[in-house]
Amino acid sequence: MLRFIRLLVLLPLILFSSCGLSVKPEQLYGKWKYIRLENPNANPPYTMPDFKLKIQVPTIEFTRNNELIMVWGGEVLAHGKFRTDGDKIQFNQLLDGGRTREFPFYVTELSNKEIIFETKGSDATRVTATKE
Repeated sequence: MLRFIRLLVLLPLILFSSCGLSVKPEQLYGKWKYIRLENPNANPPYTMPDFKLKIQVPTIEFTRNNELIMVWGGEVLAHGKFRTDGDKIQFNQLLDGGRTREFPFYVTELSNKEIIFETKGSDATRVTATKE
């Protein structure tokens, strides 16, 4: 009985301590090809059809100089610098006229072959990508 009580006390601690994803820049380096693009908060929720992704060939690249380059349809869609902060990739996007804007990508899953990241809010986008 005492073992059971200890298990009940320790189990939540073990689960909560292993939940936090900590993204390191070296885990991101390289080019990642989008294989799924979703807008989960759209009404109704939307997933881009596979054939559109195959036509546009969207990618996100993280360089060792902490540069982030997003490509869509063969054109650079966005670029700038990035840094990691826990489960977030903070993207400092370079805009026209030397202006910048910073926003986070929340990483929900990351392995050496696949990443799932998303933005938050009513116009949230979730991306699943595989490493090239």
